[in-house]
Amino acid sequence: MSDFHALKVSDVRRETDEATSIAFAVPDALCETFAYIPGQYLTLKARVGDEELRRPYSICSGLDDGEVRVAVKKIPDGRFSHFANERIREGDVIEVMPPTGRFCVDLDADNKRHYVGFSGGSGITPFMAIIKSVLKREPKSRFTLFYGNRTVSSIIFKEELEDLKDRYLGRLRLFHVLSDETPEVPLFGGLMSEEKVTALVEKLIDKDSVDYFMLCGPGPMIKGARLALRGLGVGDDRVKLELFGNAPPPQAGPRAVRAAMPDDGRVADVTVFLHGTKTEFKLPFNGEPVLDTALANNVDLPFACKGGVCCTCKAKLLEGEVAMDVNYGLEKDEVEAGYILTCQSRPLSDKLVIDFDG
Repeated sequence: MSDFHALKVSDVRRETDEATSIAFAVPDALCETFAYIPGQYLTLKARVGDEELRRPYSICSGLDDGEVRVAVKKIPDGRFSHFANERIREGDVIEVMPPTGRFCVDLDADNKRHYVGFSGGSGITPFMAIIKSVLKREPKSRFTLFYGNRTVSSIIFKEELEDLKDRYLGRLRLFHVLSDETPEVPLFGGLMSEEKVTALVEKLIDKDSVDYFMLCGPGPMIKGARLALRGLGVGDDRVKLELFGNAPPPQAGPRAVRAAMPDDGRVADVTVFLHGTKTEFKLPFNGEPVLDTALANNVDLPFACKGGVCCTCKAKLLEGEVAMDVNYGLEKDEVEAGYILTCQSRPLSDKLVIDFDG
């Protein structure tokens, strides 16, 4: 049973020299399947050259925009991002997985919240969906956005953001932070580092008025912003984050555990439950992770980034023990409840039972 659906591209729009947004026509029969929460992403699948590639891209359309649209920024050596920017055209048919992701907030017309966002580069994409939906559907809420880029010309959705600020006067505050240009106000120059985020919050935000701080961007920015907020006394329960781009270098712990294990040909017996179907295969202790081994055995498990970030391959470990190379997506309580990222998991026991349906 495939998790993907063939959707026709209804519009392609160049946002900057390096970024394109793509809208999909969702047929009536799939409207419920592709209903999304602002902040979620779609996983796109396409054959590029002789290889099938999958990549997650955040939805940038608001709930009231009447479309489902994602944005793709071209990155160096990014085969799918180059394909999306250079080859996808209106009328093309792309395989798309239904929305998923947890960089979200529950919207309610009675909410009176203050949201503060820190974004960098293409990390603006989910914020577009969130900001538009919050301002439209929570008339008593407000949003403050700090958006880091290299130059003015690299700002994705610049005009749309300015239009939103003008339309929702007093409810949307927008601050651009540029690393490669010198702004009139020094506070708005430089990288979005721990020191910069600390200064921005201290000078421009009443942190006690903020219901949620939301962080989305590259790894160094996320790390710096999170450290800054902790240093300012902001609890993790008020912080939501999503890592964009390449994941940081993997930590050494689980890799060291595996490296210490003898390469004696030992294998684990793996049982996977997916869509009510039971599949079994062998998993070498010193081989590839669960996901890659399953795919090699023609078990079509869900996945997107394969970097321990997006959680598309999340499943519950019912029996056995694994070591995860990295984990940037699962929360502590999820790990404690037995959830794993199969793209990062390798066996530490002779038997594994993994459930994708739970």
